[in-house]
Amino acid sequence: MHAPAPEVISLGCRLNIAESETIRALIAGRDTVVVNSCAVTNAAVKATRSAIRRARRDRPGAELVVTGCAAQIDPQGFAAMPEVDRVIGNGEKLSAAAWTSRDAVVVGDIMQLRETAPHLAASVGAASFGGHARAFVEVQNGCDHRCTFCAIPFGRGPSRSVPAGAVVERIAGLVEAGHHEVVLTGVDLTSYGHDLPGAPTLGLLVERILRHVPALQRLRLSSLDSIEIDDRLFAIVTGDARVMPHLHLSFQAGNDLILKRMKRRHSRAQAVDVVRRLKAARPDIAIGADLIAGFPTEDAAMFADTLALIDDADIVHAHIFPYSPRAGTPAARMPQVDAGTIRARAEALRAAAARRKAAWLADQTGTMQAVLVERPGVRGHAGNFADVLLDTAGEPGTLSMVRITGATETQLLGTIA
Repeated sequence: MHAPAPEVISLGCRLNIAESETIRALIAGRDTVVVNSCAVTNAAVKATRSAIRRARRDRPGAELVVTGCAAQIDPQGFAAMPEVDRVIGNGEKLSAAAWTSRDAVVVGDIMQLRETAPHLAASVGAASFGGHARAFVEVQNGCDHRCTFCAIPFGRGPSRSVPAGAVVERIAGLVEAGHHEVVLTGVDLTSYGHDLPGAPTLGLLVERILRHVPALQRLRLSSLDSIEIDDRLFAIVTGDARVMPHLHLSFQAGNDLILKRMKRRHSRAQAVDVVRRLKAARPDIAIGADLIAGFPTEDAAMFADTLALIDDADIVHAHIFPYSPRAGTPAARMPQVDAGTIRARAEALRAAAARRKAAWLADQTGTMQAVLVERPGVRGHAGNFADVLLDTAGEPGTLSMVRITGATETQLLGTIA
């Protein structure tokens, strides 16, 4: 009788998805459930705890291990949950030794880490994202900035980069395994390379990937800090068709005083200008952005600036976060906006974002889009990351030209040509 298959439940960012594939390889053959946690908000930590309890109900006899940012920040809190057998930190979760250890808590000082992604050079790197249409490749981890609202540096440690050769080798292997699209992931992706010999930039890395992996059809970048998009990276994302016309920018707010209190490094004018220049150079580029509602000290006029940013920066893929105070962060000690106002402002942002997206989708009716078909074959994503519902099934994992026949408020409708 075969043991139940291992399961990895991945919450949060694309970097977690990339790392979960390595974890899946490390626990192959074991009756183990891993919850790869998120700590970006209090709601994310709550969702992690809910996932743990649900996993224990579904797999009562399995070993249950918690890892990820929430586990790194509060290992003892998760170790104390009766459902949890072991806790493994972010610095250890890609190491085979951590998964063979029997210690209940394997969590080191992540602030001492200076390297990342050891799995790219290990045999476990053969994990091929068989359950995903697109593959995710970690090229950077950690963050050296200290935005006043963010606890993630305490979960991920200092910024550190993967050497370009290891990245290229990994992507070449994924393309050979049949993947048409690869997503570069990181905590602070645009800080790539400052810690490597010669201080290569993200733009140089992307150039090298495109040059040395000519069979790669689609390259997508995860969240970028707009102030760090230099001339080289700008030229690539606007001028190379293999780089997808979709950028997700970490804006967070649209008011200069709130941005200053967040300790962001850009102004509202700079955010609007970078989008203007991107769209002038590549009109089909779609802009996504993170926006926080109800940051401490935010008044109605400040919020109005953030609300207007959705139109001013043509944001069609908005991620809206109601502010929640994270213990130990400077923002948690600032004067707080009341919870009801935060909820109302988050809903207003979501409504504005939905209107903007619906209009953008409607404008694409009648166009042809290259769509990466996803399981089970009746939907996929275009290059601009629009969700496309197909009227006839395609082969999951393949790229298909699709005629867009209509749109709902949330997705395009299409027919494979």
